[in-house]
Amino acid sequence: MARVSLKNISKSYGSNDPVLHNISLDIEHGELVVLVGPSGCGKSTLLRVLCGLEDISSGELRIGDDVVNHLPPAERGIAMVFQSYALYPHMDVYRNMSFGLKIHGANKADIDKKVRDAAKVLHIDHLLDRLPRELSGGQRQRVAIGRAIVREPRLFLFDEPLSNLDAALRAKTRIELARLHRDLDATMVYVTHDQVEAMTLGDKIVVLNEGHVQQAGTPLALYQQPANRFVATFIGSPTINLLPARVIEVSDTGARLQLGNGSKVLATVDASQLQVGETVEVGLRPEHCEVLPAGVAPGTDDTALDAEITLVEHLGESNLLYLKMDDGQELIVRGDGNAEVHLGDSVIVRAAPSALYVFRADGTACTRLNPGNMRSAHAR
Repeated sequence: MARVSLKNISKSYGSNDPVLHNISLDIEHGELVVLVGPSGCGKSTLLRVLCGLEDISSGELRIGDDVVNHLPPAERGIAMVFQSYALYPHMDVYRNMSFGLKIHGANKADIDKKVRDAAKVLHIDHLLDRLPRELSGGQRQRVAIGRAIVREPRLFLFDEPLSNLDAALRAKTRIELARLHRDLDATMVYVTHDQVEAMTLGDKIVVLNEGHVQQAGTPLALYQQPANRFVATFIGSPTINLLPARVIEVSDTGARLQLGNGSKVLATVDASQLQVGETVEVGLRPEHCEVLPAGVAPGTDDTALDAEITLVEHLGESNLLYLKMDDGQELIVRGDGNAEVHLGDSVIVRAAPSALYVFRADGTACTRLNPGNMRSAHAR
């Protein structure tokens, strides 16, 4: 395996605007790095640049100690697993996994050992004599992964490998991929549009939008300290609530803000760059709120918002409550699945000052002073 370094990588097609803009990124040996973002953000293009299927317009790409800008894919020491399984339909599993080694001249004994070892790791050793049409979708994807493993590449690249699977199988295969990464101590780059996959698989997540890196860091860092509004809305499910507000007071301990309905809230953020009178947005994640019956007094400095329940989604262990405030602003709150809630109920949404995010007009986020203490008020 190898360390991967991208320095100011850009990609353009002809005279059109770049689809990748000066991307710099270091991927350490053994890391699983997830590229995530909406459709058209450049994540698959960046993966194709890594593997050599797209030329680099400018910048430098290193795999290990080698600059590989102009090396063809076959000489980069990488293996790629695509969204489509791309298995040979007339070959059984054993021959699908061994074919690449065979055409590169590996001897028969080495091929056999590598194929059987990889099949055992992937729990498909009992399927080696089956044809692809006799396999489930998850089994076919494991064969495609096995075909990559036997090559012993320096770098694994995965392009949305689970998107063709149903929800239950996708969750199961995600666990298997995480286990495989640990067992192989492999350097992997994984592309997905699914932020749940990104959060559960990645050692590091790189959030892309319109060809720019918005933020790179651990899943927890991106969740707790998003660099901007885009990252905050993309990471987390359901998405973060955003409410327009105005700064009315700043201090060393945070900022006091007034919402559109007149409510005043305290956010424990670094307010050094905020100005009194400035227009901002307050972010509040659905899972960091508590829903209380109307009339219950909030704690000191806790956010307390009057709202009405307009829709309830029952998820079993929890509910998603869709609420409307008196100024028309809408909120989504994750509540206790055992709580008695009804459409039309008047409630209070409560949250601690540490649970609030603040975004300036340009989208940049204020640093939160104690992001680890952002459970809802009743959990404190």
